Amino acid sequence: MLNPHQKLNPHLFDKDVEQVPIRKGFGEGLLQAAEADKRIVGLCADLTESTHMLAFKQKFPERFVEMGIAEQNLAALASGMAAMGKVPFITSYAMFSPGRNWEQIRTTIAYNNRPVKIAGSHAGISVGPDGGTHQAIEDIAITRVIPRMVVIAPCDSIEARKATIASSKTDSPTYIRLAREKTPVITTDETPFEIGKAQVVFDSRVSSDSHKRDLDVGIIATGALLYKALKAARKLNQEGKNVAVVNLSTIKPLDEDTIIKVAHDAGAIVTVEEHQIAGGMGSVVAECLAKHFPVPIEFVGVKDLFGQSGTPDELIAHYGMDEKDIHQAVLKVLLRK
Repeated sequence: MLNPHQKLNPHLFDKDVEQVPIRKGFGEGLLQAAEADKRIVGLCADLTESTHMLAFKQKFPERFVEMGIAEQNLAALASGMAAMGKVPFITSYAMFSPGRNWEQIRTTIAYNNRPVKIAGSHAGISVGPDGGTHQAIEDIAITRVIPRMVVIAPCDSIEARKATIASSKTDSPTYIRLAREKTPVITTDETPFEIGKAQVVFDSRVSSDSHKRDLDVGIIATGALLYKALKAARKLNQEGKNVAVVNLSTIKPLDEDTIIKVAHDAGAIVTVEEHQIAGGMGSVVAECLAKHFPVPIEFVGVKDLFGQSGTPDELIAHYGMDEKDIHQAVLKVLLRK
């Protein structure tokens, strides 16, 4: 059942659960952070409406810079502004930032340890009809490998708002991964959030009708696919399996303690992400467990393919990241315990 300590949306499994674009939470968080800190500035690559930086631009025009379609300059200028004491937030589609300007992010921002916050919008294949050229499914891999870079993938709009506000208060370069489509609101204002801390949001052992103390499997999910992981976990629980679901919103730095504990309790792990399996969140988890507590793992994500045009639901199903695919991955990993 849902972990009551996480104070999640009580209507999460309703058919008419509220759905809001994750990127909207970034826009709200940026505005709230900027009201509290005059050092915050915003820079955008000609996509203020799509990335939800428009409200910041309208309220703080003197603190906003429109860079046009020049993502390399977007990162470089932000680094310079950070060197002068500002806290820059830069935003574009994730395919272009951090995709197109990766070298500038690496060298001008991270190498110089500048606290620039990079909001990559429209990440994942759920961008849909925009097609494979615009579907960033490699961005976790290319950002997490950069020294000093913090990588966050919020699960919903509320968590995106919290992540934006929290990152504005740190001295670290940070990448925030944002989805385009409306997604179910999983958390509430009372749900705990802390950069670098994973949350166990579902645990069958909390249920009064659960007789087994040990877990059968742990599901670790990040971003918008956490919702599908939760639905799969509920079905598995109804089938008599004890399941824990972890919301790994901070991919770097990794909450190793929580990952190791769930692996220890379950003895098998399934990772779920809207990203290439190679180099993504699943790889992070596998690296941790290979070192500290090896267990069988199955990975749900994109399997070394490019995206294509289609509706978000069609693409999630086509690339094997739907609820039924998570369910099948769990059954598969249980055979290896």
